[in-house]
Amino acid sequence: MVHSRLAEVRPVRNPVVVGVTGTSAGLAAVRLAAREAVSRGCQLRVVHAFTWPSHAPPGAGMDYDQARRAASQVVDEAVLTAQRSTPGVRVTGQLVDGLPDRVLLRLSRTSALLVVGDDDLAVTPWLPPASVLVQTVARSWCPVLVARGPRPPRGVVLAAVDGSAHGMLALRHAVAESRRRRAGLEVVHVVREFGGRYEEQGRRVLAGAAEVAPAARTRLLAGAAGPALVLASRRGRVIVLGPRGTRDAGLLGAVAREVLHRGACPTVFVHGRQAGAPRSPSDRKAGALT
Repeated sequence: MVHSRLAEVRPVRNPVVVGVTGTSAGLAAVRLAAREAVSRGCQLRVVHAFTWPSHAPPGAGMDYDQARRAASQVVDEAVLTAQRSTPGVRVTGQLVDGLPDRVLLRLSRTSALLVVGDDDLAVTPWLPPASVLVQTVARSWCPVLVARGPRPPRGVVLAAVDGSAHGMLALRHAVAESRRRRAGLEVVHVVREFGGRYEEQGRRVLAGAAEVAPAARTRLLAGAAGPALVLASRRGRVIVLGPRGTRDAGLLGAVAREVLHRGACPTVFVHGRQAGAPRSPSDRKAGALT
C-alpha cells in the first residue's frame, strides 16, 4: 500500500519565472515563458515587483492604493496573455514587494529558468551596470532567457564557446535545448583572424566542443567576437552563452554585454557553480568571448 502511494507522487519541478513590467516587451517575454514552461512540463510563475517610491512606510492612502491596483493589473494582464497564447499552460501571478532585481535574483535560486523582456535594448545607446536587466543576467542563480520580439523565433540553436568553464556549461545547456526544441545545434567560436596560431587555437576549442556535442555543426568565425555573435544570432532560434568569457572578471563580460544589447534572437545566459571552477592555462589562451 505504501509503495502504491509513493508511485502516485509526481516529482515537483522548479517553475519558469517571468518578470513583467507592463510593457509590450514584458508581454512578449510572457508568451515566450509560457511556451518554455509547457515544453518543460512545469508551472509558469508571473511576477511583478512593486516598490512604493515614498520614503515614508507604505500605508493606506489613495496614491498608494491606486499604485498597487495598477501593479496588480499588470500581473492580471500578463497571466491572461500567457493563457491566451499557450493553451494548457499552468500559470500563477504574484505581486511581490521589493526592488525588481532583488526579487528576481531571490526567485532565481529555485527557478528552472528566469525570463525577462529586452525592453527595446536595440535603441538604447548603452547598458547601465545598475539596470535590472544587467544585474539579473549577470548574477542569476539559474539560466536567464532574454526575449526578443513578439513572434516565436525559428532557426538553429546557437552555442557560443570560448574554451572556458562558462562556455562549456553553455554548450551542455545548448545540447539539451536543441533536443527539447527538436532543432539543429550549431557551435560557434570567434577568433581574431584566420590563419596562424589564432585559427589553430580556435580549431582546438571547436574540437573540444565536438566531443561534448558530436552531432552539432561547428563554425569558426573571425573578427571582433561581440559583433560576430550578434550577426550570427540573426539566423538563430536562440543563442546560448555564458555571462563572462575567459579573461572577464567583472559583472558581465564584454561579449556577453554586446550580445545582450544587440542580439537578434532570444538569448540564454547560463549560470552554474561549476562555471566558477579555476581555469587551466590552455583555457586562458583560447578565449573568444572576451
